[in-house]
Amino acid sequence: MTVRRDFQEPARCRPDLVIGREEPFGAAREQLTSGGSVLLHGPAGIGKSTVLRALAAEYAGAARTVLRCSATESESHLPFLALADLFGLVLDQVSGRLPAAQRTALESALTGRGESTLQRDGLALRLAVLSALRALAAEGTVLIVADDLQWLDPASSELLGFAARRLGGTPVQLLCAVRTEGQEYDRHLRAAPPDTVAVRLDPLSRNQVSALLDHRGYTGLPRSTVREIHRTSGGNPLFAQELGRALAENPTPPRPGEPLPVPTSLRALVLSRLDMLSVEARRTLLVASAGARPTPALLLAAGRENVEAECAQAAELGLLATDPDGPAVRFAHPLISAALYAEAPAHERRAAHAALSTAASDPIERARHLALATTGTDPEVAARLAEAATQARDRGAPSVAAQLGLLAARHTPADTVPGPDERRLQAAEDAITAGEVDLARDIAREVLTRATVPADRVRAWIIVIDTAGHTMTEVDAVFPQALADAGEDPRLLALVHYQLAWRALIVEGDFTEAREAAAHAAELAERGADRRTELLALAFQAQTETLMGHPAAPATIKRALKEPQDPKVACHHNGAGSARFRWLVMGDQLAEARATVTALLREVRRRGSVESEVHFLRGLAETELRAGHCGRALDLAGESLRLARDSGIGETASAMLTSLTEASGGDVDRALALAREAVEHAEEDGDQMYLSRALGALGYAQLVAGDPAGTVRSLRRVRELERGLGITDPARGRWHGDLAEALVRIGEPAEAQDVIDVTREHALRLGRESVLAVLDRAEALVRAAHGDHEAAESQLTSAQDRLAKLGYGLEEARAAFALASLRGRRPGSPAEGVRRPSTSSYDEATRLFRRCRALPWLRQVDAALAAPEPEPAAAAAAALGGVDGLEGLASMERQVAALVMEGATNREIAARLFISVKTVEATLTRVYRKLGIRSRVDIVRLAAGRRAK
Repeated sequence: MTVRRDFQEPARCRPDLVIGREEPFGAAREQLTSGGSVLLHGPAGIGKSTVLRALAAEYAGAARTVLRCSATESESHLPFLALADLFGLVLDQVSGRLPAAQRTALESALTGRGESTLQRDGLALRLAVLSALRALAAEGTVLIVADDLQWLDPASSELLGFAARRLGGTPVQLLCAVRTEGQEYDRHLRAAPPDTVAVRLDPLSRNQVSALLDHRGYTGLPRSTVREIHRTSGGNPLFAQELGRALAENPTPPRPGEPLPVPTSLRALVLSRLDMLSVEARRTLLVASAGARPTPALLLAAGRENVEAECAQAAELGLLATDPDGPAVRFAHPLISAALYAEAPAHERRAAHAALSTAASDPIERARHLALATTGTDPEVAARLAEAATQARDRGAPSVAAQLGLLAARHTPADTVPGPDERRLQAAEDAITAGEVDLARDIAREVLTRATVPADRVRAWIIVIDTAGHTMTEVDAVFPQALADAGEDPRLLALVHYQLAWRALIVEGDFTEAREAAAHAAELAERGADRRTELLALAFQAQTETLMGHPAAPATIKRALKEPQDPKVACHHNGAGSARFRWLVMGDQLAEARATVTALLREVRRRGSVESEVHFLRGLAETELRAGHCGRALDLAGESLRLARDSGIGETASAMLTSLTEASGGDVDRALALAREAVEHAEEDGDQMYLSRALGALGYAQLVAGDPAGTVRSLRRVRELERGLGITDPARGRWHGDLAEALVRIGEPAEAQDVIDVTREHALRLGRESVLAVLDRAEALVRAAHGDHEAAESQLTSAQDRLAKLGYGLEEARAAFALASLRGRRPGSPAEGVRRPSTSSYDEATRLFRRCRALPWLRQVDAALAAPEPEPAAAAAAALGGVDGLEGLASMERQVAALVMEGATNREIAARLFISVKTVEATLTRVYRKLGIRSRVDIVRLAAGRRAK
């Protein structure tokens, strides 16, 4: 009897392919036409693949490139199979446009040959996939068609999700289908582009089932039978079709009221069709179901001599689908393979795996089959599995490595070295890398229930701590137990105390405690001859001391730089080289800092370490910004932010620094948006360290934007945060001068002076010359607010000269701008009248800002020059000096009184004198007290009396 191959659908659009799917099909079509992506989801057999193929056939003509992949459950354990489906045919087209490290990683993943750079940084392949899609999209729209996402191997799934989340604005569209129950599609939607629409395929109605059966040729069925098919299938079109087929082929139809003469589940239906196969053909399909991407050649190597004829028989029954794009033997539906494998006796499954363990070409697949063919412990099998786990790890598939590691542990005899618990812990560490923290924590806690070896127990405790991430308070009880298990072993104690240092910083926000814990960890690691932990602890200690303004920081950095060095630590962003750079840039040694961070950046790029590259790009951008090279700093910061967002590493820090460079040399609105983004992320993460930095960037952007009140709000928070953290080195954030300047602008010169005095004490102790010069610039503004213009002018001139000698170009320009503004509004003698800001007054500031490419500051200069000429308040104030009693008024008081005499409101006075309304009110109160009057009217009367004489 011939059975049509209904599990295999041709890749063309026919009307019967979307029966009952008009609404979701239309929604998906509209989304694709508008340039968006679509995620089809629903239970097995609901018709996702059918709709997917129809949409792909209809929309493929509009795309420049179509990439396809379709996975099966048996393939899901091997890394990069879906990646090979997607990029195998276009590799030659894009490889030449990829950076060398990315090209090597992608070629290695697709071919399984060569050493992947993922072993060093874990990101090259992710970026390679992203770059490849961008390169293809540069030539036109790219459509990715991916069926059965739930069976995608974890490595390919992660890569697709990584790229999809970062393709905003790029013409790459995804058309995907995933098997789900309920609302499980959420996790797949989070890995899709932001513009993805989820389209759920619901069960068909009875009328729709009837129409489907008619279209499939199963006509003439009684309505009661159709109703029963609908009930039994639950509206699932695949189940309904198979039920209809069985009924149509049954020579004796069921009588009314009798149950359908077919099983009520797809598995049973599939098994009934498997009975039509010969015994040998069924064994061949069992081997295929056990394999990952079986091919006729693989099945032949596994001992299936008549594979071609047996596969043809299975295809005729609709159990296998012809793969037009390759030689793979594909089941028409994953459930067929699953049902076949599940129903096979255990000894037959083991025999299939044993055959594949020698026939498979991939070492990971061979090791997996060997494990599944073996019962009990076997050191040779365990060793091969451990080796396969290492290969999976090097390929960037830590999830597969964790699975293989657990299999290795299961087959490892208890009395061997390494033992089963050691292999379980390695699997747990791989699980952490893969983001499977729950699995890692469960493995570690399982080991802790029986492990007695201190090294294993401490390693397990460290895994438990690592899985807590920033929520280290949840594992506070772990530390005493880890210390107890470490006993007197300095090597183990060093590991625990290094974690305690991070806890002190993250949980307590206590720099002093963090420094002491790091120093103790370094001492213990030295005693235990663990150079790597010692270097990490010393670098952590040096960074902490630098931020604290601790005098021991230079000596600690020197210790951390001594030989022997661990190459991975030396150029790591948390290593000694990074600590030295931070010390140099904070100590005004900009040229040496630039050389240091440039060398570090060059080295990490050579190694392909993306996380460190993001960090050092920020460091170089910061150095260029300090030097007044705003355009260069803006470019570097932008590169850092793009790379951070592509890699998902350091986004908050990069957004913060890019905000600073935008406010200095780019777009102030973008600076504000980036700073607020950084603040929001830091607050969500509970990261006080970066919260203070982000608030500092926000305060600076608000100052440049002309919002001194906002600056004060932001930087007051920074001041309180850093007090709590124990940060005393003002060179860390360099926000103090901005806060003092903003306080002067809102009429709080007393608080501004307090900020200056406290900060100056620390800057003098630490020798922070550039900070002292900026504080002098801010103090000059305080003096000007008090009317002491000569002293203010002298102090500004000195500050500008010192900043120029130190190489701080932007701060030098800001001092010149403040000096020009002061000279422009400084009152003259009665004979001279009032000086109006002239173009020549601002020539020096304009020249310096242009040299820095500080566009936002140049706009401030233009605004100052375009301001209307101030009315002669100073001259009137001088005239008032001759009025009885007015001689005792201070300069600012006379100016305010003169403007009151002219009829100006408090707000107008504040605008003219560049002070706040609050300052105007306080000044008037002093004027009333000194003159013995009660109101503004009395000032006018005094002036009128003077003119009458």
